Amino acid sequence: MRQKLFEPEYVLDVRCIAGLNGIRPQTGIGVEIGALTTLNSIERSDFLRKHYPVLTEAAATVASPVLRNMGTIGGNICLDTRCLWYNQSLTWRKACGYCIKKDGDLCHVAPGGTKCWAAFSGDTPPALLCLDAEVEIAGPSGTRRLPLHEFYTGIGDNYRKLEPNELLTRVFLPASSADYRGIYRKLRVRGSIDYPLAGVAVVLKRFDGHVSDARLALTAVNPAPVLVKGVTQLLNGKIMDEVLAEAVGELAAKTAKPLTTSALTPEYRREMIRVFTKRALLAAASN
Repeated sequence: MRQKLFEPEYVLDVRCIAGLNGIRPQTGIGVEIGALTTLNSIERSDFLRKHYPVLTEAAATVASPVLRNMGTIGGNICLDTRCLWYNQSLTWRKACGYCIKKDGDLCHVAPGGTKCWAAFSGDTPPALLCLDAEVEIAGPSGTRRLPLHEFYTGIGDNYRKLEPNELLTRVFLPASSADYRGIYRKLRVRGSIDYPLAGVAVVLKRFDGHVSDARLALTAVNPAPVLVKGVTQLLNGKIMDEVLAEAVGELAAKTAKPLTTSALTPEYRREMIRVFTKRALLAAASN
């Protein structure tokens, strides 16, 4: 708001809505997490750490402890997309002729394009995608529930399916996604506080030493967090090794579409997706 990226007429504090806070396991169904549950509560939850460890790992990397005490899972899911040209003062943006995302019709990331490429930079959504999460949205006509992967549009300036008069209220993790080994790896300029410039979430389940299921999701390298297609088929029934992890890393790098939305080059961020994917898979397989 200080940079006039948001200019609301009113600001409403929703923190006192008790029904939207808390982690509530449901036997045989999974777990319900209120949208106002703090990231610190998720990070420290014994239940989530035991059954959905990739989520607690991702939550632990967000910003700093002070901010995790205030920031919520709902806020992280709804985090605004970011760009080197968008996250600036009004004076700076005016001098550049604004951009598609705010006040203009030009994309500085992809000149000549009609699509906004501002990147999504939330840490918990890729973990939630790996866990087949669903979200509940409330509005004047009632509530609706949809898979998290359908919540994002992949368009930087209109990145989520949430109307101005709607509120994200709950997150659901199914019992079928419980007890996967989970790893989250994040590239950032500093070791804390900073948003991810490339992030990888991995969940893995094995039987008799062989991979029986695996999922991989990326953040900060596309206008939306994305699941990498083909990972399960590539790994299913095989024993994880360096060669296999490298192959999945190449697949993830091809899925990543980083453009010049941050200070680091797209080439470096894509390469780190490959590296982090390989490391995360080998770490998950060794746990």
